[in-house]
Amino acid sequence: MRSRIHLSEHFTYGKLLRFTLPSIVMNIFASLYIIADGYFVAVFAGKTEFAAVNLIMPVLNILGTIGYMFGVGGSALIAKTMGQKKQDQANRLFSMIVFVSSCLGIFMMVPGFIFMRQVASMLGAEGKLLEDSVLYGRIFILALPAWIWVYEFQLFFVTAEKPGLGLVVTVCAGLCNVILDAIFIIGFKLGLAGAAVASALTQVVGGVFPLIYFSRKNNSLLRLVKPVWNGKALVKCLSNGSSEFMAEAAASLVGIIYNVQLLKYAGEDGVVIYGLIMYVSLIFTAMFVGYSNGNGPLIGYHYGAKNHDELQNLRKRSLMLVGLTSVLMFILSEVLAHPFAELFLKGTAKLLPDTVHAFRIVSFAYLFTGMAIFGSGFFTALNNGMVSALISFLRTFVFELGAVLVFPILFGVDGIWYSVVFAELMAAAVGSIFMAALRSKYKY
Repeated sequence: MRSRIHLSEHFTYGKLLRFTLPSIVMNIFASLYIIADGYFVAVFAGKTEFAAVNLIMPVLNILGTIGYMFGVGGSALIAKTMGQKKQDQANRLFSMIVFVSSCLGIFMMVPGFIFMRQVASMLGAEGKLLEDSVLYGRIFILALPAWIWVYEFQLFFVTAEKPGLGLVVTVCAGLCNVILDAIFIIGFKLGLAGAAVASALTQVVGGVFPLIYFSRKNNSLLRLVKPVWNGKALVKCLSNGSSEFMAEAAASLVGIIYNVQLLKYAGEDGVVIYGLIMYVSLIFTAMFVGYSNGNGPLIGYHYGAKNHDELQNLRKRSLMLVGLTSVLMFILSEVLAHPFAELFLKGTAKLLPDTVHAFRIVSFAYLFTGMAIFGSGFFTALNNGMVSALISFLRTFVFELGAVLVFPILFGVDGIWYSVVFAELMAAAVGSIFMAALRSKYKY
């Protein structure tokens, strides 16, 4: 049996992959929550129901990724604190972060449920599309506090040197989602409502188990204790995690704008095509986000320990791994565009040519997505939330949002797909510039 890898070690390519792989797989399975719903709804419920899930999900995701902000920002702060040999303080910070995020989840759940119809209507939904969007959204949002736990505990398992346990929890929750989808949608014939109930229960499974684990005596580096308020640390946590939250929330906001633009230029079919492409993007992006999340505590620890040689080692090896994976993702997306589209478009084959065409354009974005994500995550791990937030802000609010509003005017529907490629290319360039400019400051 292989020995446990510690944050303080020197990392080869093999050891780095071993340490980050659970986080990568964890993120992929977390993405499968959404993809499983999409598949069962598209194949067994209907096209309008599938469009409804894709229309309302970006709004729900903005709320859920609050947990990602607490998880990423908290992990960086906690890892740095442990690197400074302050274990008791690290546990107090961990407990406070979980408590505050839980309260926030409960607070946001109620107005989210009440105003779901108004939100769906603002997105342009009408008739059956509106009713389906409200139905799915109101059921799913009841699990918001648990969803926030799912996001943040994915990160905290890594910081606690228990990435393998985090992977087991996520895989079990993902399998639970698939089984419940099959039972509720196919077995009980509950359609869209069944998909929403399955996803909500999955969040409960994935969120409550880690809460129980860290509340009890365990052999990880972290344990939930009585929370002690530390406003300064909380602000630092939110500042550190703001860039990743901004990236996720902005991606959801851009997704909303995409849906609005597609309803305008291509109708309901355009929303369906966009949903399919985003499912592929979810998996590919999850790989890079997972690597960044798994690598972040290592960078944070060695930054806190002032081990500049290991910082340099982690940066070089990470750039090589991200670059090679990006090329592989591009090739796979080109090869698998047609099979993946066929998988989801049973009964709506007329959309197949347009879907494959859009896939082939968007696939070029995967050449740059890895660097865009790693660049932001790298500076978060160094506790430089400002630079990380700026990279994320430019990536989504400037490059992608600007392009999706302007490019369709110039290129029609294809302009919507070109905007994804443009945004990732520019974000990768900005991340590379900051990494080069701040090298002497952080000595990596």
